[in-house]
Amino acid sequence: MIDKLFRLSEHKTTVKTEILAGLTTFAAMSYILAVNPAILSDTGLDFQGLITVTALAAAIGSLIMALLTNYPIALAPGMGLNAYFTYNVVLSEGIPVQAALGLVFWNGVLFLLLSVTGVRTKIAHAIPQSLRIGVQCGIGLFIAFIGLRNGGMIINDDATLVRLGDLSNGGTLLCLFGILLMVFLVYRQVPGAIFVGIIILTAVGLFVPKGDSTVSRFPDGIVSMPAGIQETFLQFDLGFLFQHFLEVYPIILALLFVDLFDTIGTLIGVSRRAKLLDENQNLPKMGRALSSDAAATTIGAMLGTSTVTSYVESAAGVESGGKTGLTAVTVAVCFLLALVFSPLITIIPFEATAPALILVGIFMINGISNLDFDDITELAPAFITMVAMPLTYSISEGIALGFITYVGVKLLTGKHKDISLLTGILSLVFLAHYIL
Repeated sequence: MIDKLFRLSEHKTTVKTEILAGLTTFAAMSYILAVNPAILSDTGLDFQGLITVTALAAAIGSLIMALLTNYPIALAPGMGLNAYFTYNVVLSEGIPVQAALGLVFWNGVLFLLLSVTGVRTKIAHAIPQSLRIGVQCGIGLFIAFIGLRNGGMIINDDATLVRLGDLSNGGTLLCLFGILLMVFLVYRQVPGAIFVGIIILTAVGLFVPKGDSTVSRFPDGIVSMPAGIQETFLQFDLGFLFQHFLEVYPIILALLFVDLFDTIGTLIGVSRRAKLLDENQNLPKMGRALSSDAAATTIGAMLGTSTVTSYVESAAGVESGGKTGLTAVTVAVCFLLALVFSPLITIIPFEATAPALILVGIFMINGISNLDFDDITELAPAFITMVAMPLTYSISEGIALGFITYVGVKLLTGKHKDISLLTGILSLVFLAHYIL
């Protein structure tokens, strides 16, 4: 039944491989269970209840993606979008949190309309081939940068922006050891190498000093009862948008812009690596994937969280062999189990998952070999796309700068025939967005 439902034989995979891939993806993104509530609770919402909301939103979103598309893509409340929701929309603009959740809901509805009408799919297909390669490689660099930062190997510096971290620190050393360990496990073709590496590093971290404690910690227990969500469930204000449209429409546009291109970038980058693209280098079920993302956002708002989106950490599961929706279903089950086994889940330290993200970045950068290095008009936009993503800490900003560079270079070199109408329009929209 499982084989028929997820077409495992057709994709040349097995239940064991898909479950291991799902466990790997979950381990790489499980930090959201702690980070999302920490950010959203600054609005005054209950922290413990937000843990339940985060897990439910991630589980439902991943399950929708799995059943509608059969893709190994997991969803959860988006990082960056949750910070924008809390610190810009609620705290800076002074919009009540219930009204802000209503804006997220309407944003999801707008996404869904754009998806079912095919507008979002057309936008995705308008991305030139060289930029698609740039997106894949850029996401790889972005994921690796996040891993290097989470592992303490790169830290902030006021003079040079970033610099090497303290390699005498136990957590940083564990991260460095983890990179070597995971490369070795992959080289030896150990099944579920990335997931196995995360478990080993978490165990080793129990004995590695970090400050006054250790990198990992022993759990306070094994099970715990999930907190209620009555404070946030269906507590949004849907009328606020219509009552204050002129004041809040820029917020709707900002949410739309960031989530639209973050999602498209993630889907293109991860699906290229998972070899899910067709002969025209398009994702066959892009419309369904985008609709899944939009539906998850509306459901997330109903539960009480900011925008739910596709996660780049899904690439970790793809690298572990995940090819079907069974991987995403496994992630969904893990998030539901986390509601009960949260004491065990939350002991996984950043230093254990950081090497996994770095390794995924290493895998994803190999797409650069498909670039035409002899054509500077294709190479330059791809390069700008891939370096802008980690340096701006945003997939959508990388895509925007790539579009502007692509159209500008093609026009200046007389290759305007390479520019499709929609590509040109999107480039103008991005340029206007930055200027205005």
